[in-house]
Amino acid sequence: MKPAAFTYHRAYDVNDTIALLAELGPDAKILAGGQSLVAMMNFRLARPSALVDITRVTGLDYLQRDAQGLRIGALTRHRTVETAKIDGFGVLSKAARWIGHYPIRCRGTFGGSIAHGDATAEWCVLAVLLEAQIVLQGPQGRREVAATDFFHGFFMTATEPDEMIVEVRFPKAAPHAALTEFSQRQGDFAIVAASARLDLAESEILTSRIVLGGVSQQPYVVDVNLAGQPANEETWRAAGETAAAQVEPPSDGHGSSAYRKKLTATLVARALAEAAA
Repeated sequence: MKPAAFTYHRAYDVNDTIALLAELGPDAKILAGGQSLVAMMNFRLARPSALVDITRVTGLDYLQRDAQGLRIGALTRHRTVETAKIDGFGVLSKAARWIGHYPIRCRGTFGGSIAHGDATAEWCVLAVLLEAQIVLQGPQGRREVAATDFFHGFFMTATEPDEMIVEVRFPKAAPHAALTEFSQRQGDFAIVAASARLDLAESEILTSRIVLGGVSQQPYVVDVNLAGQPANEETWRAAGETAAAQVEPPSDGHGSSAYRKKLTATLVARALAEAAA
């Protein structure tokens, strides 16, 4: 299919983008990499009245590591993250390999994936896992929203119609973190994704955090505390079973709810083992 009619606008800086969004109204959408939006428009699942192309906006394509953590500009390509050597944030580079195929990773943007708000998307899951801050800019200036508060439901986020994502900040390094997932074919969206972060003292767990994708309308934080437990296979398996017991995933053409629960148990155990290693 072809998209419904829309008007096309090109922005050259952030202020220009915000002014266009305010002028065009809530039915306008930002076009960055277009890897998700254009596909939805072609199937007429999305029918924006206008597109604001921000691919010429400068100053939003960067990876910066500093004392406050890691800052990623909204127009940073997936491929840039995949090939980066970021001390303490290796989980991001490794997770990028799960995203689509090479051409998609070369065109798709970090901020675009976060803005799209797909609960199976790797960056959305990891933003919640690593407790990132989403930096938005609108007519009233900049504001930050915690990733745990940013995703509101199925393709729904805290972004206002006249705002755009300009940066994602990861405040704390996570040397023991991992993401793994399962899809029917390489490059497809995950049926279930599992991510884990650990703080370890030799073979004992100090703190833990587990976040799932594909089991609810937004990234799902598992209620499990592994503090004081040994970092071994028995702990990982028990955590996987605990996670599976907490979720009631949807059923669709890719798998039943029961199938997704089994995947959850397996993938959580695998993510924890990878994080510990």
